[in-house]
Amino acid sequence: MYAKVLISPAELAAMIKAEPVVLIDTRDAASYTEAHLPGAVNIHEIFTYLATTTPQGLAALRETFTEAFAKAGLSGKETVVIYEQSMTTGFGQSCRGYVLLRYLGYPRDRIKVLHGGYSAWRAAALPSTTEVPTPNPAKFPSGTAGSSILVDLSEMKKAVADPRVVKLDVRDVDEWIGESSSPYGKDFCPRKGRIPGSVWLEWYRMMKPTHAGQMFKSPAEILAECSTVGIRPETPVVVFCFKGARASNTFVALEEAGIKDVRLYLGSWNEWSRDPSLPIEEGLPYQVSHPAA
Repeated sequence: MYAKVLISPAELAAMIKAEPVVLIDTRDAASYTEAHLPGAVNIHEIFTYLATTTPQGLAALRETFTEAFAKAGLSGKETVVIYEQSMTTGFGQSCRGYVLLRYLGYPRDRIKVLHGGYSAWRAAALPSTTEVPTPNPAKFPSGTAGSSILVDLSEMKKAVADPRVVKLDVRDVDEWIGESSSPYGKDFCPRKGRIPGSVWLEWYRMMKPTHAGQMFKSPAEILAECSTVGIRPETPVVVFCFKGARASNTFVALEEAGIKDVRLYLGSWNEWSRDPSLPIEEGLPYQVSHPAA
């Protein structure tokens, strides 16, 4: 049984005083410059990087983030805590950092996500700074312990053909119904639609408002949401979105709720839709019936 991934601002404040911690801010440079957690290193590429899951694409991904995390001072001995502005304004980017670290084999019990992000930290009246730290570079630990959490393109094709695997699309509604191809613009990708056989739970449904901003729902509430699309704790699930950020948010929610077999298709719609040989579902995901005249 692994320790929980989500950490509260109060828990983080106590942890910083008790053990080696590396803080990673995934927000854009302007937000980081304005103010951030003391000692935090800014790696916005955690969010912006567009990954493909070909062997070459995954090799480039590993090289890019092994280097970035090494420069941030991650040796495997430190607990790393990743944060964004809030759980809904950053499109899941802190959770994407968690997934990337897991994929690269960083010790699972040493990866945390700040629940509620920077907004929750400030709501708790905890300190921020404009000072930019100079981290001591480290040798990032090599390993593939968590590599199985990602699904590549070939594995996604097999998942599509396997009715036992739930293909969970968590994109925004305009993408799910085929009105838009991406959050970057309606025509950013050449095709609009859905991966065949997928079901839909918009990623926002994993969260609810609190006095400190949007937070994940309780495990029972998340399991209730999942049950509406046929997901139970034992159901194998592959979650995806456009590039794996919002899906990472849902990935964390499902793991925290006790879904035992959840993996993530990092290439997501950005990769799948660009291959014209791959099938897609287009139009509305249901049949519109018209009343008789």
